[in-house]
Amino acid sequence: MLMDSLSVTSKKNLALSSQRKPGLWQTAHVSLLPTPNLNFPDEATARRTLREYFLNTFDTYELLFECLKDQEAYSLRPINLRHPLIFYFGHTATFFINKLLLSKLMSERVNPQLESIFAVGVDEMSWDDLNDAHYEWPSLEQVCTYRHRVRSEVLNVIEHAPLSLPINWQNPWWSIIMSIEHERIHLETSSVLIRQQQLEHVQNHPQWRANIITGIAPENTLIAVPEGQVSLNKRLDSCFYGWDNEYGQHQAEVPRFAASQYLVSNQEFLSFVEDNGYSTDNYWTEEGLAWLQFTQVKHPSFWLKTASGWSLRIMLEEIPMPWDWPVEVNYHEAKAFCNWKAQQTGQSIRLPTEDEWYRLYDVAGLEAELPSPDHANIELKYGAQPYPVDYFQQGDFFDIQGNVWQWTETPIYAFEGFQVHAIYDDFSTPTFDERHNLIKGGSWISAGNEALHSARYAFRRHFFQHAGFRYVSTAQELKQFHSQYETDQLISQYLEFQYGAEYFNVPNFAKSLVELAQPHFKHLATHKALDIGCATGRASFELARYFDQVNGLDFSARFIQQAVQLAQGETLRYTLPVEGELLDYKACNLKELGLDAYANRVDFFQADACNLKAHFSGYDFILAANLIDRLHHPKDFLAEIHTRLTLGGILMLSSPYTWLEEHTAHSEWLGGFKKDGENLNTLDGITELLQEHFEMLADPQEVAFVIRETARKYQHTLSQVTLWKRVK
Repeated sequence: MLMDSLSVTSKKNLALSSQRKPGLWQTAHVSLLPTPNLNFPDEATARRTLREYFLNTFDTYELLFECLKDQEAYSLRPINLRHPLIFYFGHTATFFINKLLLSKLMSERVNPQLESIFAVGVDEMSWDDLNDAHYEWPSLEQVCTYRHRVRSEVLNVIEHAPLSLPINWQNPWWSIIMSIEHERIHLETSSVLIRQQQLEHVQNHPQWRANIITGIAPENTLIAVPEGQVSLNKRLDSCFYGWDNEYGQHQAEVPRFAASQYLVSNQEFLSFVEDNGYSTDNYWTEEGLAWLQFTQVKHPSFWLKTASGWSLRIMLEEIPMPWDWPVEVNYHEAKAFCNWKAQQTGQSIRLPTEDEWYRLYDVAGLEAELPSPDHANIELKYGAQPYPVDYFQQGDFFDIQGNVWQWTETPIYAFEGFQVHAIYDDFSTPTFDERHNLIKGGSWISAGNEALHSARYAFRRHFFQHAGFRYVSTAQELKQFHSQYETDQLISQYLEFQYGAEYFNVPNFAKSLVELAQPHFKHLATHKALDIGCATGRASFELARYFDQVNGLDFSARFIQQAVQLAQGETLRYTLPVEGELLDYKACNLKELGLDAYANRVDFFQADACNLKAHFSGYDFILAANLIDRLHHPKDFLAEIHTRLTLGGILMLSSPYTWLEEHTAHSEWLGGFKKDGENLNTLDGITELLQEHFEMLADPQEVAFVIRETARKYQHTLSQVTLWKRVK
């Protein structure tokens, strides 16, 4: 049965757990303020609150780096895929300056030289992508002096810069909160790097000392979670700061499943290690196996095998293995464990999805948005380390929120309504590649935005964070969300041309053509229409407003793929060049254009306009937009097109008549050259080929269209449009 437990919970350990009463750690330790509610009653409160939040974050970050022993500790890379720690010490300060300059709350740099060094970090895009570049890093003293100056500059902005309420996404002061929350992220990621630094280069610190509580690890149990709905809709006027990927709408029906009561403990994971889990290939995904073979690891990276047994590296020391703490691994290891567990139990075991985590959050009865530090190991409230997996109970479960992050099966994607922020357009977009999986719940050091219910952070699957996992049992197939940005220039250009903004007050071309033809539809039987050369499909969807069935045909499979995805209700994301390497991030879907109700009338096919299959016939209306001057045999196309139309049906042609031999041999041109010493234009050539079976319905019209190439370069073109009625 799906809801059966995997094992029987230890009565002794349950008794121990029930006697524990979580209380705030009494020893002096770092304290982190929660992210502020931005519905400030007045300007003075806003300035005071943000000043306190800034100082709490900025000073805590510096306090973390006091855990490094000396200059050498700052200059050595903890792992080859990251910069030395001196970079991260300076980077967050530079981020403040860069964002305050972009929002125009500052007008001058503090130290241009250091700010060029500290501007851009290193993302672990691949475990074998070693960066051996040589950097001339500044001294610790230089960076301390720089941070001190940045601190003063930011305080000056907070205390004196013009301020109007509310502070929201559009407000320049958003950059201040953005920079504080950015440093909160690095507080956590830098603590991981310090944990990865060689032990001889770190030192214990009275305010970062671990609070070791450990006992007997509980045996894990699967608990039933009823079906339910997930509904997320963080708005731009939310009272709490958010990163771009959190905003927008998302609804999902989550079928019933069962989830492990506890996070997987070191003890539970040990069984996988001892059963040769790291050397059994079929437990690992293809990507995971490649990582495993490259690294040659045999157990979790923070585990240490010693003569006296297993030890655990925590941030500042090695301790005897606390078997009841959550295991900390990357996605590949967590996934391999689930595959092993499935084989051991005969059940369908995997990591939860993001939606399933939200269901767990709801059934645990946790607060709607803010964390519950009295009932969760979060925000450094209980020291600089995890707690036993059976310590913080939340409903029937433990550690839905807090202790360590939890890997999910869900690669991060954008919600409907996603948009990038103007001053930080690459926070999320580089992760929309289906290679960055979401982690949920936060860890013992997660604070600020990280601790919110709505937080969405994603890392490469080989990445190490203060992250572990729980598992679920369900027969439900994983739903795939696609968020990759189309970067092919032609595809992106066409998506913008057909679905994007209107430029220079020139209406959408595909829509204009259909509206131009629409008065003639009252004389037609509007059963079937053909959009040949449909590209990404906009005219096909517009025709579906009037016709029962529409076929969209194009020679390019990639164009057709975009149209099909739109018809399926997906949002397509694409980039457009601004200048040089700078990009705009755009998105389109049918719902926003009011076309989603007609999508089920449209079918798309890859086809050659000059060699159509016989079944593409019987149409009442055919549109060939900007097609004929791109065909290899346009004469054959026009000579044969009447066979595809019903008698009385209408053919609509549009073209700028841009004849190029790279597309069409000169002998196939319909016009644009001299014949018998006289100019032959394309309309004359078309008329000659169509007059046997068609009559022109109206005088030709010129319809303009604009194609964006960059932010300052556009193609403005006139297309001649003609309508032809089949008369025989």
